[in-house]
Order: sequence, then structure tokens, then C-alpha cells
Amino acid sequence: MKAIQRTSIRLYANPQRVLARYLNVGNAVRIAPVADYVRELSVDAVAEQLESLNQEFGQRHADLTAVFRKNYERLLQYVPPLENADKQVLLGAYFTNEYSIEAAALFNPSIVAHPDQEGVPNGAIRFLMSLRATGEGHISSITFATGLIDAQGNILLDERSGHLDSGDVTTDLVREKSFVTKRLNLSEAFQRLLEETLPASFNYEEAKQIVGHQKELTLAQQQEIQEALALVFELNYEVAFEEHIPLLNRVLFPQSRAETNGIEDARFVTFTEEGKTSYLGTYTAYNGREIRPQLIETTDFRHFKIGPFYGEAASDKGMALFPEKIAGRYAMIGRQGGRSLSIMYSDDRCFWDHTLPLQAPQRGWEMLQIGNCGSPVKTEAGWLLLTHGVGPMRKYVLSCSLLDLEHPENVLASLDLPLLSPNTEEREGYVPNVLYTCGMMSHAGRLIIPYAMSDNAISFATVGMEDLIVELLKKN
Repeated sequence: MKAIQRTSIRLYANPQRVLARYLNVGNAVRIAPVADYVRELSVDAVAEQLESLNQEFGQRHADLTAVFRKNYERLLQYVPPLENADKQVLLGAYFTNEYSIEAAALFNPSIVAHPDQEGVPNGAIRFLMSLRATGEGHISSITFATGLIDAQGNILLDERSGHLDSGDVTTDLVREKSFVTKRLNLSEAFQRLLEETLPASFNYEEAKQIVGHQKELTLAQQQEIQEALALVFELNYEVAFEEHIPLLNRVLFPQSRAETNGIEDARFVTFTEEGKTSYLGTYTAYNGREIRPQLIETTDFRHFKIGPFYGEAASDKGMALFPEKIAGRYAMIGRQGGRSLSIMYSDDRCFWDHTLPLQAPQRGWEMLQIGNCGSPVKTEAGWLLLTHGVGPMRKYVLSCSLLDLEHPENVLASLDLPLLSPNTEEREGYVPNVLYTCGMMSHAGRLIIPYAMSDNAISFATVGMEDLIVELLKKN
């Protein structure tokens, strides 16, 4: 489409952006000899090793000693404690490693208006992007970038620098009984038992003990129920960051068993309900064997609630929520079956049971599959939905459809030709011939589209909303 304009912005992966992570070797056989070695070291030898570590790695992390101490605590399930504090720190260091979150790629951005617009010049807007960062083992995490779009539409990115932090994770939260039982996948008899025996609120250990005291259950039945409860508490967790840690340095790294191999393709949207604003990010959790659609909720990008979608329709990749309710219900775009777009509605944004067909591939450049590229943007003419299409040679292009405002299951129009297709520069990268994004935003009558270029770099394109709507509707 001629009206779309590319920018010269290039945001590349930076392998120097590293997290200090727990090195999980998994068993006491590997850990015990190292613990014995540290236990026998002299005080001077321990001090010498710690000084060397601090000189080599201290400037790369905000508080490396604190990381070592935390990782030492994780080792106590395998080995007896050490009495000397410095020896504890050193043992923790042996089971710490640096993880370069962007070593392989940085791609698939989504974009929303920044929650803090204080001090922004008239006619400008501050934005926030989520980015999919991929490192060793192709494990993906979420990192962030920020910037400003001025009144003339110029895009300025903030410098990304400083020490990375993955926050403090809480899995064993106190939960309401209705929250837990609704998410369990147990027999009707077991569900009834828990409804009758569990208190109004509890943490996992409390629930585990109650189940263990049910004499009518066999040991195997107790274990089945306890494992189901453990899964609910593990998958539904929270992450919080200290206030002094800049947003640009916060990383959402995989935490639960559903996402051990990655948090993929987050699609954040500014969601408004009853006058309150929150930021909802749908993403794909991958554990190396299965994928699972999940949801991130935050109001400030400092405190995050994370958990799965549930229900028959909670399957496959590429879910994107609408920014507001439609006729009193939550609405979401999906791609059940892997090839065509669907739409679904629900009274509970965590539970989705029914889908409606929305759009199937029609043209050669999208014949393999189509999918959404983030949440729809509302206009007077309808909902603008950015899509991707895959054609011959697995070339990914961006396109757009227009959905009815009140009944978005009705597609009013879609582009006959791609909105954006990889050019000579954009086709080269980790995954060739792919343009992809997880969101767009509107500002001053234009759509701002950050996009990944073959997983090699991130750039921006802009297009006038009026021009795009005219193009969509000109054949009608």
C-alpha cells in the first residue's frame, strides 16, 4: 500500500543485556561435591574468590551478592547449610550463571500508550513497547522499550541501558476457594469434596494438609488432588519489581512449568472498564512440548498477575483482546486450528468456551494461514484489525481488516494486497522473509506499527487511518 511509510529506526538485539540466573543442575549428586569443596576452603581463599568474582562480574549486575545469597537458599533442599556467610555467598555463586536474554533475537513488539504521560509536550505521546527477547536454548522472555511520538509523528526511542532484573516471584499466594476450584480439572466427586472441606481462602500448603487429612481418600487420590492444586497455584503467579528498577530494565522471565521454554509474542492492550485502565497482555506459554495461551495483567508495569486462559476455546496461538467490552462481554480474536481467524466472547476474561469463525485465507499471499497481529484499534468506521498472512516460501506479510463496531464477528472489508511486505533488507535474518508484529497504536490520525524484520531488528511504519479505511472500503 503506497500510503504506508517506513522509518529508518532500527532496534537490534544486545547480547550484553544479561540476567544473573539460578543454575539448576537438578540434584544433590552434582551439588554436594561443590558444597563440600566450599565448606573446606579457608576464609582467605573464600575472600579471594569472591573478590575476583566481584571484579569480573560486579559491574554487570546491580547487586550480585544478593543474587548469590538467594541462589544459596535454593540449594538448602539438597545440602546441609554452611555456617560462614561468605561461604554461603560463594556456594551460591557456583550455581549462578549469566543469561543473555537477547543473544539470539529481539522481535515481535506490541505497543501501548505509556501509563506515565507527565511532562510530555503538547501533541506528543509517550509509548511503551513489549519485546520478545530470545537467548540460549531459544528461551523467550518479555523485555520493554519506551519512547516518544511527537506532534509531527516522529518516533524517538529511549536508550536501553542499565542492569536487568527479573523481579520477585510469588507463587504460593492466598487464593479464594472459588478462584481455585473453578480452575481445577478434577472429577465431580473430588470437586464436591474440596467445596465442602476447603476454607474460604487458603494457600497451597494449607490446602495440601487438608486434603492429606481426608481419610476416605487413598494415597493416590490425595496425591492426584494435591498435584492439581499445586498446578493452579504455580500457573497463577505474580511478579513484582522494586520501585527503583527502571521499566526498561524489567524482564518477565519464564517461571511456571507451562512456560519453561518461553513466554512468546505478548500482545498488550490498554483495557478500559468502568472508567478504570489496566494493561492486559495475551501471550503463548511454551514448555518444549505444548503451547498454552496465558494472560498478563498490570496497572503500572511494576506489579504483574500472570495465569492461563481456561475453557474449550483456550487453545492455539495468537489471542488478542479487544480494548473494551462489546455489548457487556469481553471479546477476543483467536486462531483455533492454526489457519483461520476466530472471535470469541465471554463474561469472564480468563474463561473462553465458544468461538465464531471470523476470517479465512482467500488470497495467495495468505493461503497458508492468517492470524492477528495484536488487539484491534477502534475507529468511527469500525475496528481496524492488523493481521499477518503467510504464502509461498513461508513469507509473512502484514495486512488489515475492518470489523463492525457493534458486531465485530462481521468483517466489513479486508485488503486485497498486503499492507507491508518484506523488502530486500527486511527479508534477511534469523527467520528469513518474515514481517511480524504484536500490536499497533493510533496517534494524531495515524497508526503507529512497530514490527520485527525477520527476527533481526525492530523498526516502525506509519499509515494514515483515513487513507487505510478508504483503501479498505473502496471496493464496496
